[in-house]
Amino acid sequence: MIEVMRNELSKWYQKHKRTLPWRSEPQPYFVWLSEIILQQTRVEQGLSYFNKFAEAYPNIEGLAKADLDEVLKLWQGLGYYSRARNLHFAANQVMNEFEGKFPSTYDDILKLKGVGSYTAAAISSIAYNQPHAVVDGNVIRVITRLFGISESVNQSATLKKIQALADELLNELNPSEHNQAMMEFGALQCVPKNPNCEVCPLAIVCLARANGTVSGIPLKDKKIKRRARYFHYIIAINNGKVIISQRGTNDIWGGLFEFPLIENDSVDFLTPSQLESSFPISIKSLLKVHSEKKHVLSHQDIHANFYHLEIDNVNDEKLNLVALSDLHTFALPRLIDRYLENHDLISGENRH
Repeated sequence: MIEVMRNELSKWYQKHKRTLPWRSEPQPYFVWLSEIILQQTRVEQGLSYFNKFAEAYPNIEGLAKADLDEVLKLWQGLGYYSRARNLHFAANQVMNEFEGKFPSTYDDILKLKGVGSYTAAAISSIAYNQPHAVVDGNVIRVITRLFGISESVNQSATLKKIQALADELLNELNPSEHNQAMMEFGALQCVPKNPNCEVCPLAIVCLARANGTVSGIPLKDKKIKRRARYFHYIIAINNGKVIISQRGTNDIWGGLFEFPLIENDSVDFLTPSQLESSFPISIKSLLKVHSEKKHVLSHQDIHANFYHLEIDNVNDEKLNLVALSDLHTFALPRLIDRYLENHDLISGENRH
C-alpha cells in the first residue's frame, strides 16, 4: 500500500504542481527564504513577498548586510514579525559561522535561528535531496486521513506517530519531489474543508474515506481563548513632524514603529488631560478622534482609538520626531498602515 501511495502521489504532482520560483531553481537560499515566508502564510499571499525579497536581496550576503529596519519594512503586512528578525539574524549566522555558504546538512541547518525540525527537513530535502520527511499542516492532514488517525494532532504522541508514518512513506530515491508532492497535495487536493474525494487518486487507500470520517480529521483540541486588547494611539503633530516610537521584541509587531501608545482595559475614549498625563506633550488642539474596527490577530483582538493632536514644541529628546513625508519609510503594523490609507494624517478626516 505504501508503494501505491508513493506512485499515485508522484503522478498527481507531475500533473498538478504549481510553478513557483523556488521550485524552478531550488537553491538553498531561496528554499530557506520561501519556507520562512510561508510559515503562517499561504502561498498566494507569500509569493509576492518572496519576489520582493529575492529582488532586494538576491543572495544571503545582501540580506545579512541589510539594516534590520529595512528588512522589517519589506516584511510589512505579513505578520509574525519575529520571522523577519530571525531571517536577518540567521543570514548573519551563515556569513559568520558557515563562511557565507548555506549549510548543507539537516543538523547544521537546524542551528539557524528560526529554523525548526520541519524547516530543516524541508530545506535539506528540497535543496539537497536528503531523506528527511517533512511534516507541516498540509502533510499532517494528508497522513491523518490516509491512515485514519482520529487522535488529536495537538498531542505530542500523535505527532510522533504522524512523523513515523511520514518517514515510512518517504520516497528516499527522490525525497525532494516527494516532500513537495505531499505538501502540494494537502494544499490543493486534500484540503481542510470539503475535499473532492471523488477525483482523489489516493481515495482507494484512504482509511478516513472508507470510514466516512474525512470531515472530522485531523482532530484538534479546542482553540486557545482569545484575548481582547485596547490600544489608544496618539498622532501628535508639530511643525510638519509626528512622534513615533519603536516596539520592543517581546510582544506583537516586535521592532516595528508606531505612534505613542496607551494600552488600558477599555475602548472608551481618553480625555485630553489623560493623554497629556501619559506623555510629556502639551496639546494645542484635539483635531479628531477615531475608533477603528477590530483588528484580528491569531489569538488577539485589537480595539484601537486614534487621537489626532496638534501639540506645542517638543523638548523631550526621548520622543522621536520624524517628518510626515518620511513616515512611509518606516515599518508600521498593518493596523496603522491601513488606518493611514483611509485617514488624513494631520486632520484625521476620512480620505474617502
